[in-house]
Amino acid sequence: MPPTAVAFDLDYTLAVPTRDRQTILSEAARVAGAPPLSREAYLAAHAKCLTEETREPIFATLLAEHDHDTEASPAAVAEAYRDLIAEALVPVPGVEGMLDTLRREYRVGLLTNGPVVAQHDKLRKLDWAGAFDVELVTGSLAAGKPDSRAFEALLSELGTLPEELVYVGDDVDADIEGAAAVGITPVQVTFDGSADPHPDAVATLGRDALATDLPALLTRL
Repeated sequence: MPPTAVAFDLDYTLAVPTRDRQTILSEAARVAGAPPLSREAYLAAHAKCLTEETREPIFATLLAEHDHDTEASPAAVAEAYRDLIAEALVPVPGVEGMLDTLRREYRVGLLTNGPVVAQHDKLRKLDWAGAFDVELVTGSLAAGKPDSRAFEALLSELGTLPEELVYVGDDVDADIEGAAAVGITPVQVTFDGSADPHPDAVATLGRDALATDLPALLTRL
């Protein structure tokens, strides 16, 4: 069945930071008066906070490991990190025009993992209000990707069947395997040769070629 809808992950699929995330995290900790924080620990805490309103629980977990060494508040670190991420975030070349083109033929959605405030702040920074027919942040859902409930919410909001939806993302666990598990067709985004093609993906596209290659791919499915 040809697709009637296409949906996207946000981070590292449609938008990327111009600075290394560890550098941004370290600067946010310094600005907020917190001890050094590692990207690895941040990602582990983030994975447990996909349905939160803000990043405060993430930083509360990280700062708890330094509770005798700092008086920095999780809210202060979260605010500093949010501001620095917003300053560094840029669209992948060509994707804004691609989204406009796709909406002429398909329902277009966004499903992004993360706290509500953080992810909506990124969308405001990118000036992407109205860029999608459906915009879902897992902080406002019952579960985050790869949980089937996140993808089922996307299908419900788009009003489409799994076999009619193509989902585009870079994370093999959250995006590719998560979408495939509920019958959605996954397209894997890769960059810098850092990921091997996943067997569940119907196709693999380089991130820099996403805007030019995805519309043609959709017409072939």
